[in-house]
Amino acid sequence: MFGVLKPCAHGAAKYGIDPGQWQAHMCGLCLGLRDGHGQVARAATNTDAIVLSVLTEAQTGDSGARTTAGPCPLRGMRRASVVAANAPGVQLAATASLLLGAAKIRDHVDDGDAAALARLPMRRVSSTWAARAQEQAARIGLDVQPMLAAIATQSALEAKAVPDTGSLGTLITLDDLTGPTQLCAATLFGHTATLADRPENVVALQEIGRHIGRIAHLADAIEDLERDRARGRFNPLDATGTDMPRAYQLVRESEAAIRHAAAEAELDQLPTVRWALLDPLSALLRRLGQGLGLAVGHVCRISPVAQQHSPYEFPSPPGRRPNRPGPLKAGGLILGVYCTGMACCVDHTSPCTGEEKEAWAKRCDCGSCCDCGECCGNCCSCGGEDGCCGDCGCDCSC
Repeated sequence: MFGVLKPCAHGAAKYGIDPGQWQAHMCGLCLGLRDGHGQVARAATNTDAIVLSVLTEAQTGDSGARTTAGPCPLRGMRRASVVAANAPGVQLAATASLLLGAAKIRDHVDDGDAAALARLPMRRVSSTWAARAQEQAARIGLDVQPMLAAIATQSALEAKAVPDTGSLGTLITLDDLTGPTQLCAATLFGHTATLADRPENVVALQEIGRHIGRIAHLADAIEDLERDRARGRFNPLDATGTDMPRAYQLVRESEAAIRHAAAEAELDQLPTVRWALLDPLSALLRRLGQGLGLAVGHVCRISPVAQQHSPYEFPSPPGRRPNRPGPLKAGGLILGVYCTGMACCVDHTSPCTGEEKEAWAKRCDCGSCCDCGECCGNCCSCGGEDGCCGDCGCDCSC
């Protein structure tokens, strides 16, 4: 659940939403992590946690508490109105950031992505963040013990998973492997309704969160499959004998289930939910489909990307793995880029892998999408000589 939901600032206007709302929540979370847990904790800021803050506020029906943040180099030394650090949504987002950040750091260490000298301090950071997440959760009435227990089982589940050989079968299913992620996301999304005093939304948001967790795990597996094979690393698709077409179909099924749950609870009538949740999922489907050479959703013509390579294969093999930063350089990147919050607004190098990363504020999937990509709406009544926009992420069959 890192970077799956990336609301597009350009798409906010069509819903009458101030595009600056995203930065207000992002800066509020970043400053809340700094003030409550220290500079290093700012590195845990991620887009999915920001969405939790946005959804909590959207369900309350008002803009919530705002505070004026001091000048920041990342805002051109301008002050800004940001969501207050003590806002319930920000506190939930901080809990999610610390919890998921701790799990991700531990995964990097266990997978050997960190330099030998960096592993011990990274483990300490992971343990500290997990403890801080529990403290933060207690303030908002969230029990994180089931989530921590589920995360702790992930390594054991992966160890039991074996490729489907046809005779030995599979000891662990794909749903088993994605289970911990599903549980964590369901708990966090469901709690947005509790904090907003909307108990009627809890079940729907838990269902939405469960499927978002499933999508996050599957999307990561799809995008990393070739790289994992080249490096001899575990991938849930290979481990369970799941091919690319089936994996993509599972993502589509979860996206459809999310839309159904949102419609049942009438959450899809909230502009913020469409902008921050439903549209980013459509964009993710489009991106995955193009990466696999598929015509995404209900389209009337094949996209140029799909014409250039065979279905279910990436356009090119994974590139050469960048050089992993040494301990000193990695420490400098963490202190200079993440602890200062620069990763929010400037492109940067990952201290764990050496890969170039986009600024969190720039991660927008609007790319080639059209404004008509609204599911069950007018997605097939605009654009293109065949009456369809071609690359939108909608599914007009619903």
